Amino acid sequence: MSEWSIEEAEKLYGVSRWGGGYFEIGENGNVQVTPVPADKSIRIDFKALIDEIREEGVQFPVVVRFHDVLRSQVASLNTSFRDTIAEAGYQGEYQGVYPIKVNQMREVVEEIVDAGEPFNYGLEAGSKAELVTALALNINENSLTILNGYKDDEFMRLALLGRKLGRKMVVVVEKYTELLLLVKIAKELNIDPIVGVRAKMTVKGRGKWEGSGGEKAKFGLTIAETIKTARYLQENGMGHCLKLLHFHIGSQLTDIRAVKEAISEGGRIYADLYKMGFELDYVDVGGGLGIDYDGSASTNDSSRNYNMQEYVADVVYGMKEVCDLEGVPHPTLVSESGRAITAHHSCVVTEIVGEIRSNSAEIDTAAASQEHVFVKNIRELEDDFEQQTNMQEVFNDASQYKEQALDAFKLRVLSLEELAKIETIYWRIMVRLKQWCATQDYVPEELQELDHSLASQYLCNFSVFQSAADTWAIDQLLPVVPLTRMNEKPEVNCTLVDITCDSDGKIDQFAVGREITDVLPMHKLNAGEHYHVGLFLTGAYQDVMGDMHNLFGRLNEVHIYSHDDDPQDFYIEEVVKGSSVQDVLNIMQYNPRAMAYDVKKLIDKQISAGNIMPREGVRWTDFYEDCLSGYTYLKTS
Repeated sequence: MSEWSIEEAEKLYGVSRWGGGYFEIGENGNVQVTPVPADKSIRIDFKALIDEIREEGVQFPVVVRFHDVLRSQVASLNTSFRDTIAEAGYQGEYQGVYPIKVNQMREVVEEIVDAGEPFNYGLEAGSKAELVTALALNINENSLTILNGYKDDEFMRLALLGRKLGRKMVVVVEKYTELLLLVKIAKELNIDPIVGVRAKMTVKGRGKWEGSGGEKAKFGLTIAETIKTARYLQENGMGHCLKLLHFHIGSQLTDIRAVKEAISEGGRIYADLYKMGFELDYVDVGGGLGIDYDGSASTNDSSRNYNMQEYVADVVYGMKEVCDLEGVPHPTLVSESGRAITAHHSCVVTEIVGEIRSNSAEIDTAAASQEHVFVKNIRELEDDFEQQTNMQEVFNDASQYKEQALDAFKLRVLSLEELAKIETIYWRIMVRLKQWCATQDYVPEELQELDHSLASQYLCNFSVFQSAADTWAIDQLLPVVPLTRMNEKPEVNCTLVDITCDSDGKIDQFAVGREITDVLPMHKLNAGEHYHVGLFLTGAYQDVMGDMHNLFGRLNEVHIYSHDDDPQDFYIEEVVKGSSVQDVLNIMQYNPRAMAYDVKKLIDKQISAGNIMPREGVRWTDFYEDCLSGYTYLKTS
């Protein structure tokens, strides 16, 4: 085997482990996409895709959407439920819904609705704006529209408008006072609503969002409130309107045992309500179907210890077991699996535009007359490095000399140039210590930290706050890999930093091998060559949760469809332009036109004063206006 291989790259970056069958490393060392896993003949090479994006004149960074991946996930979830229902002899059906909040982009929602039409796959809305969207887009009269979240008068009337239009709009009661409002408006309009109740479960999920369940959950009714709600409907002649039980124990469930427990508890609630005379048709098991962000197939917060098929089987067989024991009909099963549907379909492609290293500056460290003893001491330590037998002691001495030098500089004992010499020699010693560590079976704990302290910072042309908000806000791990050169051994340990003026604008948690580390092995940057990295599994939440920190706006988007007859197996169906500078200024209530006028007046004043030539003034005016209409990110060649 050669010094480096694709197999070793796969072990390091784990692309196939988190790729969900869609992403892998090609023999040419480039990341490749198989948008329809059942058809391995179609492979999209990221290098070819990047080249075409450049040819189209689209600036990086970009969001790349693989619409076929989105469609594949919709089909996979629905066929998995259908096949398992048939296998189990389950007497109900499956009618899933996509929660719009996970990714509200029009192109995404429209694609999901279209792909889900053969399965009567519907939508879930949790706000008035999402409900307005669902009314316009979910026109399949056989699919469900589940309405969660807190509701007001307008929300209820919109829901009842949906009933007038022949839609299966299910108003899920989150608190008892909502029920009173719904019944009042339904009677006023003489429309029978479809009512659901959300039960607070004692079962809690596993992972970052386990607080969504339990008695302190933000949403849902207690058991007593659930019964009170059902009886109030009955007393008002609407008992027949109660058709759905909903529960949700948390997003990104990491442990399949939580699913089993929730189905057992939720199934019992359904069965008892049914036996009380409320003939419910649906049980909505909520969201929670997780994504393996780190590829570990574990109960880590960024992983899950099951796959889609196991999840589906536990839902179907678990509900069947409870219903059969209780002697009640098998309900139609509903799930709200937004993360699993959208995560894989989009990624952020950005370019490394620079490198920041603590030990990058080299100055002449040759001995000088009358130099301070601290400089002599650390130079002698470096000169005698090969004769040293205790490398921990070398580390300790070098660190002490550096600390003493800083103190001496503050006390005006050491000159700035002498301090620079000591820092330069110190970092050279650290590099040699790291090289020594690589040859050892056992490395002292302090020396293990050299990987981090000597790591480069690769400067990425993007904003963490706009494109990967959860990595900053909740320490969510997203897969990050170079998109090319995987057939070369990566020799630079690094973290990623963005171009915002904020120290939190960084990514320093990575899935490397089977571990979570604070550095990511990358390739050396070659002068004159582009080096692109991809942030993957960003289709859920990351696409829509970003903010405009430092006025960095939305990214350019490239929408990709596969095509077997195309030489590259894909075509760019659409380019959606990202935010311009004037776009983000308008959002922040500035007036770009007035700003351009004000700057022109300032330039004209300098022309009148003779400080700027008229022709030069015109160029500066045009330049300012071009910047207003330009992309908010760095321009790269």
